[in-house]
Amino acid sequence: MLYGRGTEQDRIRRMLVRAGAGDGDGAGGASGALVIHGEAGMGKTALLEYARGLAGPGRVLRTVGIESEMELAFGGLHQLLWPVASLLERLPRPQAAALSAAFGVSGEAVRDRFALGTAVLAILSQAAGGGPLLCVVDDSQWLDRASLDALVFAARRLHREGVVMLFAVRDGVPGGHIGGLPQLLLRGLDSAAVDALLTDRVVALSPYAREQIVEQAQGNPLALLELPASLTAEQRGGQLNPVALPAGLSSPSSRIQEAFQAQIRRLPDATRAMLLVAAADDSGDLDLVLRASARFGAALEDLEPAEDATLVLLSEHTLAFRHPLIRSATYQDAALARRLAAHRALADALTGDRGAGQHADRRAWHLAAATTGADEAVAAEMVGVAERAGGRQGTASASAAYERAAQLTADPAARAQLLAAAAITSAEAGQFHRTAALTDHINALALDPRMLADLARVRAIVELDRGSPGRAARILLECADRIGQCADLAPVLTEAVQSAQSSGDRRLLADVAARLPDSPQYAMARAMTGPLDAVREPAPGPGPGPRAAELPHAGHGDGEGEDGFAERILAGVHGLLFADHRAALDTAAACVRDCRTQDVVGWLHTSLHLLAEARLSLGLHEEARAAAEEGLAVAGQFGRRHRETYLRATLATLAALQGDHERCTGLGEAALEHADAHGIGLAAAHALRALGLLDLGAGDAGSALARLEAARDRAGHPVLTAFLLPDLVEAAVRAGQVERAAHAVAVMTRWAGAAQQPAAWALARRCQALTSSGAGAGEHFTAALRLHEEGTAQPFERARTELLYGEWLRRERRRSDARGRLRSALETFEGLGARAWASRARTELQACGETLDPAGRRDELLDRLSPQEREVVRLAATGATNRQIAARLFLSPRTVGHHLYRAFPKLGVTTRNDLPLLLDRDR
Repeated sequence: MLYGRGTEQDRIRRMLVRAGAGDGDGAGGASGALVIHGEAGMGKTALLEYARGLAGPGRVLRTVGIESEMELAFGGLHQLLWPVASLLERLPRPQAAALSAAFGVSGEAVRDRFALGTAVLAILSQAAGGGPLLCVVDDSQWLDRASLDALVFAARRLHREGVVMLFAVRDGVPGGHIGGLPQLLLRGLDSAAVDALLTDRVVALSPYAREQIVEQAQGNPLALLELPASLTAEQRGGQLNPVALPAGLSSPSSRIQEAFQAQIRRLPDATRAMLLVAAADDSGDLDLVLRASARFGAALEDLEPAEDATLVLLSEHTLAFRHPLIRSATYQDAALARRLAAHRALADALTGDRGAGQHADRRAWHLAAATTGADEAVAAEMVGVAERAGGRQGTASASAAYERAAQLTADPAARAQLLAAAAITSAEAGQFHRTAALTDHINALALDPRMLADLARVRAIVELDRGSPGRAARILLECADRIGQCADLAPVLTEAVQSAQSSGDRRLLADVAARLPDSPQYAMARAMTGPLDAVREPAPGPGPGPRAAELPHAGHGDGEGEDGFAERILAGVHGLLFADHRAALDTAAACVRDCRTQDVVGWLHTSLHLLAEARLSLGLHEEARAAAEEGLAVAGQFGRRHRETYLRATLATLAALQGDHERCTGLGEAALEHADAHGIGLAAAHALRALGLLDLGAGDAGSALARLEAARDRAGHPVLTAFLLPDLVEAAVRAGQVERAAHAVAVMTRWAGAAQQPAAWALARRCQALTSSGAGAGEHFTAALRLHEEGTAQPFERARTELLYGEWLRRERRRSDARGRLRSALETFEGLGARAWASRARTELQACGETLDPAGRRDELLDRLSPQEREVVRLAATGATNRQIAARLFLSPRTVGHHLYRAFPKLGVTTRNDLPLLLDRDR
């Protein structure tokens, strides 16, 4: 029976009821996830047991995090899903392969953690069979990171599988927080629940003893049960002095642990020895505990006192502590020498046949735990653990193993190398606090140039997300100065360029530019950091320039491993900055593809951001939104705050184009706040541009001009301002401040000369048209439209030029000519969903004397769908199957089917065969 948890029980009951309520469309009930957190003893496990009882036999999968197994990659996932492993054959081959590798069945490495997360979602959907299926993850704070990431990944993507996932997390444990899921905080019981629990569950207490227990327990249910158990009969009767219970400001969980320790100390020595062995490993393997305990002269019958005291629960093959704090209390209460001996005994018990294969890592960890000084042999074993864990994508486990290996070696140079490896792998796991702590203990002088460069890049990544891009760039420049030509400088300098650009610091960009070698390898980097006039001699008119993807760049540009991604991203950014948008799109798409196939997770959010910006520049707004939303989710999952800021600005820009004031303002201001707090000048410029674009579309030219000028100032370099200058020029002209546009027009003209792309010249000529008068303005407009046709299609920009030209023609009393331009602009704006701009075009048409029939406007069907439904429909229209769509969007096939079921009536179709024609018509 649970006391004082009626609200919490009702919430869990409703989740399970909804999960069991299918809607007849083939999908299960509404899935859901919940993180139940609170301090130790608050009843998290009891609530999970309540949920298990509601779900019923055969409808529950369960795993428990074990502190001693945190470094064993995928151990928790194996425990949860092994009961349904027979369903692997129903999954698509890549997903089945990913789970088989995680389980250690195939002997292969887990190469794609996103495929693994999708596989977890898919197998849960299969196991549910329409639901409800309950997945219980107890003590999540001690689950190995690889398992937790995969499970949380799946939990965030639940929809209509009929699956309920409950995570219990102890507060106050480093790294235990689970973000992105609904939270349920368990607080102390109220006085009525405390009285009921003590009355029903605790032997008689004197009023004084009861008062002391209530005061010490602070509403903690486990404390209310265990503190009285630590008292003698006399103390329960009232013979209680002030020090009989822990005093002072210690937390209830520490007081509970002390109560458990008081019980443990009353046990026979042999029993305590067996409990210590079990606590040191707690694999649940009774046979292993018995074999290790034999070294201390203990046998099975010595467990009886602990079993009688309900400290442990025994079955024929397993041993489990009734509560995690009992395990902790047992281990903490033992002297160091006894703990070391327990680990040594466990290592010895795992030696031989049982120590091979899947037990090798466990044996190595016990050897490391039993070693107090330097031991090169054990250090070598820990390096092997790290290499195996890294190969199976257990990067957090690999980092811990490298760090322990460093502690075990006496060689200063080897220690520095191992600590650097620990820092690098911890960054890959997103453990940036730990990365920063590790780097503080590394003697950089002992590192070889290649490792020093890798470490500098990791330190810069941490600085990007926790500090500022300016300091990140300085870290990389200091490294470049130190290693000189002893190592490949390209990755270091390439990332220094991007960090300096992100800072918006003109002086820092100049410092980076001064270090770039004068060779073709660094041509793009020099173009993005040096003066515009030094990029290429300005040409009198447009002409073809080299595509970004064709320019030489450093590193491996073929996608093999991580080493080439920084340079490839730089190539894509170069394409965007110099108006080679198709090259940028090709580069971004290839990077995203390679990130997925090679599991280069560290670059996926950046690649998706580049893809979103490239699609946005080409007028592929729906596709851009899908990439940006996925990128934001990935960045959030791995704590990449720096990239989140840019992605929010991109989504704010898309919202501005649609005239969605609330969404644009929310995203833009959030991005701006973080950017300003962390010195991310370029992200601030993008956020301000989005807000200025919103104002410009709404007709508030004065506010737009102020925001866009602020954005220009934050960007810090002319190359980085080109994307917003056409907006600034238009805002200045509309605000009657044409003189404030003069400098922007000059920069745009120089930029177009450097870019040598028709798209760049089209924007420059449009800006010249806006600031010219008479026939000259008309010539610039017609030239701009011709250049739009010659270059890569940018429908939104072309439509803006047509709108502005149409407005100019109307003012010149050439209404017939104006109507043609304005109709074309209106059609494009409506097709893109750019409502505010369509409204402006419609108003201009009416001013030209044209009567518009609102009912005759094309029905924007896709606007009826949710963003997820739009993406599913878009992929279904290409002929992709539900399984293929599920793998692409990290959903279950069941959820994909549900989205299509919901979308068809909104679109007025009955089968997916109707979608290709519908989407063609809608676009």
